[in-house]
Amino acid sequence: MEDLIAIIRKTLFVPIHSAGWPFICGFALAALVLSLLSVTLGWIGLILTCWCIYFFRNPKRATPVREGLIVSPADGLVQMITEAPLPPELDEERAKDGEKTGDKLLDAETLTRVSVFLNVFDVHVNRIPADGEVKKVVYHPGKFLSANLDKASLENERSTVLMKLANHPSSVAFVQIAGLVARRIICKLSAGQQVKAGAEYGLIRFGSRVDIYLPPGVNPLVCVGQRMIGGETVIADFASTEAARTAETR
Repeated sequence: MEDLIAIIRKTLFVPIHSAGWPFICGFALAALVLSLLSVTLGWIGLILTCWCIYFFRNPKRATPVREGLIVSPADGLVQMITEAPLPPELDEERAKDGEKTGDKLLDAETLTRVSVFLNVFDVHVNRIPADGEVKKVVYHPGKFLSANLDKASLENERSTVLMKLANHPSSVAFVQIAGLVARRIICKLSAGQQVKAGAEYGLIRFGSRVDIYLPPGVNPLVCVGQRMIGGETVIADFASTEAARTAETR
């Protein structure tokens, strides 16, 4: 019985992200007003308020801490894994005239990009994928195309982070991308900041996408269609020599 109560408490009483309280209060106030107009409208308002509370949940996560692991920065579905160049807002970090920086991510022409799509029912709190130092954070205004489109990586509003990995000569880049419904990206990181894997760093309100760019030679250990748990699911392992994985729907 005690175990059942603990499960119910853990499921129903999840911490709420601070950015959600203004929306929750707004939905609750609207529900109160609607209930004065109509019982049916009041119930609709209550349901939407409960959904808003659910949307802004911020559950604790158990993050693998072994060196070399890259964990998912977001909850959601792996929508695509493709080869793509570094986001153009990071071009200034790359060496000019054919020179090399010594950083595999910055020296490569194309990189492996893993895109995680978040629907309106996923946890939208974003987490640091590995230990390291934030080198650059760039906000880029843009469109609000559907986040499941490939061109959303370049055309949508986004916030890009370049992070030098701890105890490794490479960096990773991860990008919060606004979607068709999303209208606000929150990123709490700044250049020079030391960060730990699994730590909360931001939030995207409503449907969205998060891309992570891996350097050459690092194969993703996830597949298209696989569900990610932000801060927990291992996306890649710098110590692994395993080939890129494939999956079957069963």
